[in-house]
Amino acid sequence: MRGFRWPPPPDGGPRTWGPGPGAPRTGRPALPEPDTDLVTTPHGVRLERLITGAGDPVTVFAHGLGNGIATTRPFGSGVTGRKIFFQFRGHGRSDAPPGSWSYADLARDVRAIADLSGATRAFGASLGAGALCRLLSQSPERFERLVFFLPAVLDRPRGEVARQRLTALLDAVGSGDASAVAEAVSVELPAAIRNTPAGWAYLRQRLDQLLRDGLAPGLASLPEQTALPDAAVLSAVTAPALVIACAGDDLHPVEVAEQLAAALPRATLHVYDRPNILWTERADLRERISAFLNE
Repeated sequence: MRGFRWPPPPDGGPRTWGPGPGAPRTGRPALPEPDTDLVTTPHGVRLERLITGAGDPVTVFAHGLGNGIATTRPFGSGVTGRKIFFQFRGHGRSDAPPGSWSYADLARDVRAIADLSGATRAFGASLGAGALCRLLSQSPERFERLVFFLPAVLDRPRGEVARQRLTALLDAVGSGDASAVAEAVSVELPAAIRNTPAGWAYLRQRLDQLLRDGLAPGLASLPEQTALPDAAVLSAVTAPALVIACAGDDLHPVEVAEQLAAALPRATLHVYDRPNILWTERADLRERISAFLNE
């Protein structure tokens, strides 16, 4: 198997040995990021926000740890109405208040963005799913429809693999070394994708954002925390929910998704049979999410 290396080849394509196709391997560059605004929330933390689409319903999208607007936007590509994407505290241009943070703080971020935009539906990925669960434990009636993508934590802390991955990413971003950040981010890619034009385009986009905006140290304690004291509190949530998981994902165990779906009275669970579904099942995933939210 070809190993990962940084910087990328000059032509943006993979390096191979021996005879092979003669066509150029140029790989499309990542699209430029759209203009965003900074919103002052009632709890005093300014959050970066992007609004796309028009009309009702309004859906808020909450991203995963170390990710942001750019990686969350594809989930809303087929969703009708207005779509609200934002960066949690410590990500992108959002504020990074001093001290460590909890899922209660993240829930305040989601609530503020949802309230300011009049969102009636919500999507949460990984960390965002945990923050959304915390919000619902306090306001179970807040949303009319819910999607949880790869939930990672409920009432038990995340495992050692997640803690090691986040620590490696924070250390790499803090060093400012592009090659170190690329190595930390490359584990997000399937091995077969890492040395392809699509893989390089993804890495460039992630590196541009992480090296420009950084990640706040306050994020470091989150993998050791739980989103809820007891998942049973979600029994008061009556909104229809879609919970999506995939087998073989060490950071997002299927057991967490199963526990979440069991706790939510009107949940539908869908489990893909292999990991890396953002690369292998992207079309099906988008259709599944949009079909559910557009009902």
